[in-house]
Amino acid sequence: MYHFYAILSRMKLISRWGLMRNTRSENLCEHSFETAVISHALAVLRNTRFGGNVNPERAALLALFHDATEIITGDMPTPVKYYNPQLRSAYREVETAARKRLLALLPPDVKPEYESVFCAQAPGDEELLALVKAADKISAVIKCVEEKGMGNTEFTRAEAALRGALEQMHLPEADYFLREFLPSYSLTLDEQE
Repeated sequence: MYHFYAILSRMKLISRWGLMRNTRSENLCEHSFETAVISHALAVLRNTRFGGNVNPERAALLALFHDATEIITGDMPTPVKYYNPQLRSAYREVETAARKRLLALLPPDVKPEYESVFCAQAPGDEELLALVKAADKISAVIKCVEEKGMGNTEFTRAEAALRGALEQMHLPEADYFLREFLPSYSLTLDEQE
């Protein structure tokens, strides 16, 4: 008996933004889906608007599993995770151990497929991981926009910091997404028609 998929289904139980007052909670499953959708979009934009040649489906797949280790580690708040180099290094070790633990829950003949995704080992994955990282931040910006739209000012500083981090990534497809698609997240359903 193998437990990998049952463990993955627990992503819906991992809450995000633990240090913030939320008007609506967000779980890891929701975040991973949104990050996958945005990663795919960024890859498509890179290919269609910015002369790239990347695999959008692979970008979505990498994003879908990008935080899977949090099933074991929980969602470590960013201020804690990046507090100092020693803590960041220790957290990387914990993530590596969690990744190995998850992969050990697979049959041996299936494990290499997931190892390739969890460890981003395919050609071109390094370029895709930059898009996944940007999508991860865009997903967090969307959360901030939604919370602010419900009158929660708790997310104002987080949004500014995330937008600054995205600017520093210098990814034209991320800038394009923020400019052309993000404003819709502030609109009502009727306004989005």
